[in-house]
Amino acid sequence: MKDTYRHKGLRKALAEEVSAKGIDDESVLKAVMKVPRHFFMDTSFVQYAYKDQAFPIGCGQTISQPYTVAFQTQLLDVKRHNKVLEVGTGSGYQTAILIEMGAKVYTIERQRDLYLKAQSFLPSIGYAANFFYGDGYEGLKSYGPYDRILVTAGANHIPEKLKTQLKTGGIMVVPVGDSQSQIMTRIVRKSEDEFIKTEHGHFVFVPLLKGKSM
Repeated sequence: MKDTYRHKGLRKALAEEVSAKGIDDESVLKAVMKVPRHFFMDTSFVQYAYKDQAFPIGCGQTISQPYTVAFQTQLLDVKRHNKVLEVGTGSGYQTAILIEMGAKVYTIERQRDLYLKAQSFLPSIGYAANFFYGDGYEGLKSYGPYDRILVTAGANHIPEKLKTQLKTGGIMVVPVGDSQSQIMTRIVRKSEDEFIKTEHGHFVFVPLLKGKSM
């Protein structure tokens, strides 16, 4: 698959669209303009790649709406060289956005097929991450603590094990709620046992499930 001038123009228009919806972090907008989203979709659906909408990618999962990706990433306040744990690799699009912003990414996926595909595909287009097949609720304690933790599926509660894997001063963004709707929740770790929680509107994600799936 090629990344043409047309694709780049469509990405610029997409970045302008999400900017008009309230995304003002320049590093996020630049990443949206750089990552070729059409690479992450089946060739028969490429025409949907630069529409601001979610799209199925198999295994009951979706590639998130670009605005949602940008909104979560802006809340995460990613800095260059941040160590980021991403819970839910999915298509790998969000992973690529984080890497484009200069983060060192550890990403975990419970769906084996998606894990294997992302592990093979992302490095082939220049995005190197640390890939893990496992239970997102458990996180990756042995590789922590993390500057940032991003959960890309709807959790029915704030995962306590993930909170403990944040550095002091670290930020976690997680959608929390039931299967119909979640509230985007931002958690800042102020000290060993003090966490500040803020809420940032309603979204809809596929559910964050426990365990691993073959």
